[in-house]
Amino acid sequence: MKTFDKEQILETINMIKLHNLDIRTVTMAISLRDCIDRDVNRVCDRIRHKILNYSKNLIKYANEIEDNYSIPIVNKRIAVTPVSIIGESCDEYDYVKIAKTLDEIANEVGVDFIGGYSALVEKGCTKGDTALIESIPEALATTSKLCSSVNVASSKAGINMDAVLKVSEIIKQAAELTEETDGLGAAKFVVFCNSVNDNPFMAGAFCGYSEPECALNVGVSGPGVVMAAIQNLPKDADFSKLANTIKQTAYKITSTGELVGRELAQKLNIPFGVIDLSLAPTPAEGDSVAGIFQAMGLEHAGAHGTTAALAMLNDAVKKGGIMASSHVGGLSGAFIPVSEDAGMIEAAAKGVLTFDKLEAMTSVCSVGLDMIAIPGDTPSSTIAGIIADEMAIGMINKKTTAVRIIPAVGKTVGESVVYGGLLGEAPIMKVSSLSSANFVNRAGRIPAPLHSLNN
Repeated sequence: MKTFDKEQILETINMIKLHNLDIRTVTMAISLRDCIDRDVNRVCDRIRHKILNYSKNLIKYANEIEDNYSIPIVNKRIAVTPVSIIGESCDEYDYVKIAKTLDEIANEVGVDFIGGYSALVEKGCTKGDTALIESIPEALATTSKLCSSVNVASSKAGINMDAVLKVSEIIKQAAELTEETDGLGAAKFVVFCNSVNDNPFMAGAFCGYSEPECALNVGVSGPGVVMAAIQNLPKDADFSKLANTIKQTAYKITSTGELVGRELAQKLNIPFGVIDLSLAPTPAEGDSVAGIFQAMGLEHAGAHGTTAALAMLNDAVKKGGIMASSHVGGLSGAFIPVSEDAGMIEAAAKGVLTFDKLEAMTSVCSVGLDMIAIPGDTPSSTIAGIIADEMAIGMINKKTTAVRIIPAVGKTVGESVVYGGLLGEAPIMKVSSLSSANFVNRAGRIPAPLHSLNN
């Protein structure tokens, strides 16, 4: 087992007290492949039995470790095998019943979210995939802790534009069914290119088909810690010094996350999976990725140079993390969710951070267009165009990209959606009024790029 430097751990604990460092999530990934049955009621019974068997002590042991080390564990979560696979064997599809069962289990166990109401359709849909996708709006509207995702593209398969168009309509429906909560249903749904099997972060976490029976994946955050480290540098420190400082800070954060993850996994008697070092911000003051850009010398997120700053940040975080652990996985890097980052919220509200600039930033960040509110009357074809653009960035660059976008029903630019907690609030951003309809309505797949032929 890896040994840890006690002085570094003590230093990191000091970061917790001063700069909002936390274990953002411990996520138990559970395979449901042996829960398949032709009777949906038996499927639900098997799911309940299996999840409860593995997760019954998750909250108890996580709280014990939190108390022992004085390290906040903000979220406890569960991720399961993509449900489209599990429900497909049933004689009659009733995915919403499975969704409600998962939500009931999440409430019973006491976790914050449960993910995996998902389908992987980058090359096409089975009947089960189609049924699950069509059920997503109702499933998210009738549950409180369920999260959903659909992978519609990959660097190997290209972009399934039929699925892109379908999920754009699903996003609109999910927002409309949860209008009274500012479209919260859409906030719990994400569209992926190159989704990963071991991501512990919601809304996109699921237990991949190649994952073990059960494993514990840990997501560590700490943009406030990185920002403070940069602020302590001389104002004229060069980029090499800046990058090295970020790497050293990421190393310390990762060491702490692995310590917590391995101890919790041991208590639960399950394998430790991966540590995901993603700088996931919160609306709290001093816990902002946008604040890191300002510490680097930019006036605000959105200024020219923001994409370069984000590229360096993302790369340095990954380098520091991989030196601290041999099991870095998930997404790992820097997130730029608008509603969840106080600096991003401010920049978007001022109009200095535009939709187009955010899209450019996604070419070098860990995920993509995340928690962005747009006018409620935005056509589904325009949303499909936004998704297609983001999927193309992921496909060509062989990286994970995603879209989590919220059409705010009855609202327009100048207004906001408000969720509170980690989801924060988001000013509604302007999108192009130009039509994408004729393009996105072309059937079929955008072919994979040439580099996909690398076997």
